[in-house]
Amino acid sequence: MEHIPIMLDEALHYLKVKKDGTYVDGTLGGGGHSEAILKRLSEGVLYAFDQDEEAIKRSRERLKEYSDNLVIIKDNFVNMRSHLKEHGVDGVDGILLDLGVSSFHFDDETRGFTYRSDVELDMRMDLSNPVDAKTILNTYEEKEIRRILFEYGEERFAPKIARTVVRRRETKPFETTHELVDAIKESLPQKVLSKKGHPAKKTFQALRIAVNDELGVLERTLEEALALLNPDGRLVIITFHSLEDRLVKRAFKNASTIDHPIEIPTMPETTPDYQLLHKKVVTPSDDEIARNHRSHSAKLRAIRKVPDFDEK
Repeated sequence: MEHIPIMLDEALHYLKVKKDGTYVDGTLGGGGHSEAILKRLSEGVLYAFDQDEEAIKRSRERLKEYSDNLVIIKDNFVNMRSHLKEHGVDGVDGILLDLGVSSFHFDDETRGFTYRSDVELDMRMDLSNPVDAKTILNTYEEKEIRRILFEYGEERFAPKIARTVVRRRETKPFETTHELVDAIKESLPQKVLSKKGHPAKKTFQALRIAVNDELGVLERTLEEALALLNPDGRLVIITFHSLEDRLVKRAFKNASTIDHPIEIPTMPETTPDYQLLHKKVVTPSDDEIARNHRSHSAKLRAIRKVPDFDEK
């Protein structure tokens, strides 16, 4: 299974890695981004987080030559601040979050992330998580399944799919991915089924987000990550769907602007603590998309903490 890091050059450009800096890769995954950061460190340290034991095992082997500069922590990046504090770290020079599902998870069909093979429904990043996709499909109320599909998958046929799921599970609980795919296909009109693209894509995305609480984790992490940055420290985030990108865009905008009451005629002599590093969202080049189709929906946003005496 080949791991190709998404938007690697762009991420490194905005991280502006210093050889003696302290960095966080919140999503170790296949280790591609981490390796590129480690190559630029001499005295610096990279703290890499991942929930998945198998991903950590693979990346530890890949990155063994950089072990003096690498600390791997098995946990969700939402807990990075407490773990860093345990290591005596109160501030960092850069944080990278690649929010895409690792190629390892998609390629390992036994994890149930893909609708292309008939395997057990799972979708957990962390296998110690008690809630998997089967739990949601077989035990949640119809209205909650409908909400998950509509909010996290932006699936306009969420009511019909949820209704079909609840009816089918009364006869036989859902166990495999293709049982869910069949329920989805039964719920969609023929004109939708005949369109390009897999009809189960939105539903599978929604379930994965719900199982792993991806949006809740991201929302809680954004404030923590911004607070961790040293002066001139950078936070770079790569998202893969509009729900994530919306959260990041809003958080970055709020951090880089100062609310100014309209009734006050003059602006206060203050500047925001953070500065956006680009005007428009950064997307993959045509060449990268051609080389790696999984990058096609990626969006990168970057922000820096402004030093007290910033050199313009």
